[in-house]
Amino acid sequence: MLKDNVFLTQTDTTIGFVSQDAEKLTAIKKRPPHKQYIKAVNSLQTLTRFTRVPNIHKNRTRRANKCTFIMPNGHSYRIIKDSHHLLLLNRLTWAYTTSANLSGEPYNETFAKKEADIVIEPLFANRQASSIVKLGKNNIKRIR
Repeated sequence: MLKDNVFLTQTDTTIGFVSQDAEKLTAIKKRPPHKQYIKAVNSLQTLTRFTRVPNIHKNRTRRANKCTFIMPNGHSYRIIKDSHHLLLLNRLTWAYTTSANLSGEPYNETFAKKEADIVIEPLFANRQASSIVKLGKNNIKRIR
């Protein structure tokens, strides 16, 4: 079943792990369990199943590219527009996404391929991470 697997794939920003199982990702990355993951979604329609986007920010979220939004409820989402990454996300509709490395360590291809259940090629060099914006009910704050 696709939902139980950890994929190693080229995401819209970097080489990353993608899965609907946050516990598996936490174990692989040796990351503190209280830290949340970004939830990548395949469309604005899918995003609205998880959270309500404040009216003042709807156009911003619809038009954004490679931008992660922290919603007022504290959860993080990124609407994926990259065609390669969407091939997987359209099958899953949503997935947790994180860089393919141990927490706090640089990318190691041997480690990443060993830990993933499924490797989706091609894997390109790491690109720039997404920008992160925190949306309030009436304001916006740039985090990264």
